[in-house]
Amino acid sequence: MKVTLRIWRQSGPDESGKLVDYQMDDVNPDMSFLEMLDVLNERLILNGEAPVAFDHDCREGICGSCGMVINGMPHGPQTLTTTCQLHMRTFSDGDVIVVEPWRSAAFPIIKDLVVDRTAFDRIIQSGGYISVATGSAPEAHSQLVPKPDADLAFENAECIGCGACVAACPNGSSMLFVSAKVSHLNVLPQGQPERETRVLRMVEAMDLEGFGGCTNTGECTNACPKGIPQASIARLNREYLRASLSGRR
Repeated sequence: MKVTLRIWRQSGPDESGKLVDYQMDDVNPDMSFLEMLDVLNERLILNGEAPVAFDHDCREGICGSCGMVINGMPHGPQTLTTTCQLHMRTFSDGDVIVVEPWRSAAFPIIKDLVVDRTAFDRIIQSGGYISVATGSAPEAHSQLVPKPDADLAFENAECIGCGACVAACPNGSSMLFVSAKVSHLNVLPQGQPERETRVLRMVEAMDLEGFGGCTNTGECTNACPKGIPQASIARLNREYLRASLSGRR
């Protein structure tokens, strides 16, 4: 199949960028999107041109490293799919595919399709963990967790921190990401000692990073490759109100 790639090229964070067209004439429909970019980069290198910079690691939809806006949609047109798991058979022969980086003030562009997502790391460092010393691993049944709570924790623990929610949100909000991390830990017994301080510190860190506010447009949940529900945002709001009233910091 033949496709035209219209890719954002930007040599550095302080440089201006532009969309550049590349013609791909022999694309295997069974290639993943990133494999197709690999083929393009091999061609560019052989021609003495700079390859397209993009993030990737596991290529199994687990690590959250990959991420780009494809035809206006974070991770592309297929729901519940990361860029690395998107295959070229999703597209049609002759398509023009526009590829851009995440667009957010909190995710500054480093080069081409690579953005700086360390803002997420700093939010996690502010409170997205359990620091209570637990000693050796306890016996599995010594601390019972109701199944609804376990299911809720697992559902939110699926968040891979890719940033698609931020890229999709018209406000550049990271509420879905933060709500997933808070919901995952706050619902479990191990997370209770730091329940209030966790949500207060993570929301404060989120605001300091310059992410926008949530206006419940729902685009974040549509773009999330792991299907984190919008109900998690409502839970974050309740947790934040509860923690604010407790007066703990």
